[in-house]
Amino acid sequence: MTIITLLTDFGTADGYVAEMKGVLYSAVPGATVVDLSHEIPPQDVELARLSVARYWQRFPAGTIHLVVIDPAVGSLRAGLVVGSQGRFLVGPDNGALSPALLMPGARVFRLGVPPHAAPTFHGRDVFAPAAAALALAQPLDSLGTAFAEPTILRTPEPVREPDGALRGKVIAVDRFGNAVTNLVGAPAGIVEVGQHTIAVRRNYAEAGTGELLGVIGSSGLLEIARRDGNAAATLGIERGAEVRWRADA
Repeated sequence: MTIITLLTDFGTADGYVAEMKGVLYSAVPGATVVDLSHEIPPQDVELARLSVARYWQRFPAGTIHLVVIDPAVGSLRAGLVVGSQGRFLVGPDNGALSPALLMPGARVFRLGVPPHAAPTFHGRDVFAPAAAALALAQPLDSLGTAFAEPTILRTPEPVREPDGALRGKVIAVDRFGNAVTNLVGAPAGIVEVGQHTIAVRRNYAEAGTGELLGVIGSSGLLEIARRDGNAAATLGIERGAEVRWRADA
């Protein structure tokens, strides 16, 4: 069974996703195509990168991840096919594929653009055909030319302060309004954001209804949440907001 996953910012109101699926199923009728999300905000490469980091190794070896968040479509930016940790990733060279590119032994090739490709829709005309070729066991290195310097984005590292506190920032806000930070671990203590001082709990149930809390999310990162509510809206914070963790005095 060949698994091909799709992550895009296309939404589902238009036919863009359907066109890509048409290409995939026409070439590989027996493929299993998994819709991961089509609700990445338009052109949000950073959220795409964080999403890829969460899921790409959760799928079995041989899975092909097709990632199309492509604000520079039609420009000179490269289109990539990547082999990493037994999986394959296909998408634009804008940093969204960074989690796989950072792994030891990653192999990276630049895709050619066929003459018929629409300059506004490489997802259908460049990336989907490449994913289909991989699903048909076409060798990775036959799909393009070796590419030595792909764009790699990294989550910024928190800063350790003299008193042992950690200073970081919000790197994403999820659909529940949880503000995900770049602070790793910290299973107890206090997180400060703006004028608010918030206790870190083990889970949501340890907070009262409407109470703000810090919690270690499933990715291992400290999140600021509100029990039965939206922390980001309550606090007026968004991506880039500064946060500080310290041990509980």
